[in-house]
Amino acid sequence: MKLTRLVGECDEGECPTLYATDRGTLVVQGDLLTEHGREIPVHEALVEIPVELIRKAVRGNFV
Repeated sequence: MKLTRLVGECDEGECPTLYATDRGTLVVQGDLLTEHGREIPVHEALVEIPVELIRKAVRGNFV
């Protein structure tokens, strides 16, 4: 799978980032949440990202 960086919170690779894939989907990089009180499948994860990251993506017409 190829990831193309759309927007991020910093120039480095280790911060909240939104990517587009070559499969027509989005991938979110953020802080992994472990204490959330939700039951989710073992093959999934919940991540936290700043709301501003989504706003930047919408303003940039990425999504």
